[in-house]
Amino acid sequence: MTSIIKAKEEDCKLLADIGKVSFIESHGSSAASSDIDMYVNDNYNSEILKEEISDRKNIYHIIYHDNQPAGYSKIIYNVPHSNIGIENVTKLDRIYLLKEFYGLRLGLELFNFNIELSRQNKQSGMWLFVWKENHRAVNFYKKTGFKIVGSYDFKLTDTHSNPNHQMLLMY
Repeated sequence: MTSIIKAKEEDCKLLADIGKVSFIESHGSSAASSDIDMYVNDNYNSEILKEEISDRKNIYHIIYHDNQPAGYSKIIYNVPHSNIGIENVTKLDRIYLLKEFYGLRLGLELFNFNIELSRQNKQSGMWLFVWKENHRAVNFYKKTGFKIVGSYDFKLTDTHSNPNHQMLLMY
């Protein structure tokens, strides 16, 4: 059984734990381990996530499978970007699924849930950044209709950046 719930402040430690593990699983080979460790420690901790969740523009949801947390998403409505040139567009800031839940179509379920939320909030599309070497994610987004519209250097640390695609899905 699968359920998706809106994350609350008391979920910050869970979000941090999932974020750390899934980021390392998907991006761990993208830089030196010291850079990866620095990034996850700076960005996936309860204090940072508490700040983000308390900002009402950030919308977090957790997906559970058989009562086990499997991943989470973060979207933000009305985030235009110069490569896109449209208004009322949602940024898919994060969608993370723990590797042990791959193959269960939970990522697609969480993705479709966020698309529906975006549409209900009168958004005209969704955009995201994805690491170019994360072929699994790039292929997933292409299969769901996203198109590459630009590129972006994602700053991991002061000394390392990862090349990202910027992708857009119009509805």
